[in-house]
Amino acid sequence: MTQGPARFGDLLPRALSSLVMGIIGIAAIWAGGWWFLALVAFAVGAMLWELHAMLTPAPRRRHGALLAAMAGGAVFLSGIFPVGLVLPLALLPSVAGIGLLRGNRSLFAGYGALIVLAGFGLFHLRQEFGLIWVFWLAGVVVATDVFGYFAGRVIGGPKFWPRVSPKKTWSGTVAGWVASAVVGGVVMAMTGASVELLGMSVAMSMAAQLGDITESAVKRKVGVKDASHLIPGHGGLLDRFDGMLGAAIFLMLVERLVDFPPFGPAAAGL
Repeated sequence: MTQGPARFGDLLPRALSSLVMGIIGIAAIWAGGWWFLALVAFAVGAMLWELHAMLTPAPRRRHGALLAAMAGGAVFLSGIFPVGLVLPLALLPSVAGIGLLRGNRSLFAGYGALIVLAGFGLFHLRQEFGLIWVFWLAGVVVATDVFGYFAGRVIGGPKFWPRVSPKKTWSGTVAGWVASAVVGGVVMAMTGASVELLGMSVAMSMAAQLGDITESAVKRKVGVKDASHLIPGHGGLLDRFDGMLGAAIFLMLVERLVDFPPFGPAAAGL
């Protein structure tokens, strides 16, 4: 078993990077509108570029910037034009990638489409449901990650899926669920939402963990440790926001199955 400070050897760079990203993210979420749209579009484009780089040998990566621009541009245009009109552009990077890549086509097409659709969902969550619900989503994902990180290293125990993600433990996984329920309880107290929010928060935590483990499986398949080296202590944007992708996609489905937000319309615009 790893002892002492070695268990937290990556904590300082992770914490500093998270602080910077947190400040930028909170400011953009709070401002909403063009600021949040631009941030989401940039993040989507960067993640698609990272995905392309992971799946493509270095000599053949010349199309990565083009596919990234398509993805980010689709998200940005979804804030200007009706979403239904822009939906073909959401899938254009995946379709183009099938023709441009020489391998891993289906993996790029499927994962790439999810990245862009998650960007659509995040922006329109802010626009349609308001500030508090983006913070709820982000809070669930961050709590899942942070408490999972510390519980996994302090408590340890059986691994979740050691062949794909050697550091993830069942203790960290369950700690993420508990932490997400606490976030849901806080938002319930703030907004008067129904008790359904507790179940939704835990489910969102699970979706975030599935997003995380899916990206780990992709990296394991192609033999890379990180999606890129853009963020000290975290790797790439895809490494940092894989959980957000899973949660955002899941929320897009949940919105069609339950009344969301889970209370009357009076507070929906908070």
